[in-house]
Amino acid sequence: MNEFISYLANCRDANRRIPPLVELGQELGVSVGKLREQMEVARSLGLIEVHPRTGIRTLSYSFFPAVEQSLRYAMACDESAFHQFGELRIRVEAAFFTEAARVLEEPEFIRLRELIGRARQKLSARPALIPHDEHRELHLTIFSRLGNPFVSGLLQAYWSAYEAAGLSLYADFDYLQEVWDYHERMIEAIIRGELDEAENAFLKHTKLLRHREGRVGGKAKALYVSSHS
Repeated sequence: MNEFISYLANCRDANRRIPPLVELGQELGVSVGKLREQMEVARSLGLIEVHPRTGIRTLSYSFFPAVEQSLRYAMACDESAFHQFGELRIRVEAAFFTEAARVLEEPEFIRLRELIGRARQKLSARPALIPHDEHRELHLTIFSRLGNPFVSGLLQAYWSAYEAAGLSLYADFDYLQEVWDYHERMIEAIIRGELDEAENAFLKHTKLLRHREGRVGGKAKALYVSSHS
């Protein structure tokens, strides 16, 4: 761990202002040039933010920036990387699904039903609209109260990669209808407190996702529809 990241780890508090570089360099015993290099690493990891007027401030820890950068590189090197990461994402969601669903509360229930309603409206529009934003938010909302930054960071990275792979821009209409049927069953079961039924619906719908993700880079016939309202 470099000197600057060790310094940040000892800061602990988010939104803490970092001293001027000359002062901090003297405190840490490193040159300003080396400190700038170390700060760039910290910035790329999402540990700090830099603004001309407010200076440098610490951020709350997030696993997402590091995973996203690594995953984007892997996808650039190997087309199969997204499918492999998708498999990891499904297994992580499956492992934490019941725990995450159990701690959801009324605000999340309301939001999840709103997302399903919006998705249905988009699918019934002419021309049809891909409810990608709703799809992403629905999954992230289910895990929003889990309180595990590594799970949430991994899931955020998956959806960022999903968009980078172009999957938010096209879809088979029948696939979308079936996915949202499963989503509705899953959410209504969660709200009723029937978590075994909700998990069963989740596991069945992952089979659809595996099939779709496995076609990245292939020549599968797809229905191209806008994802914007």
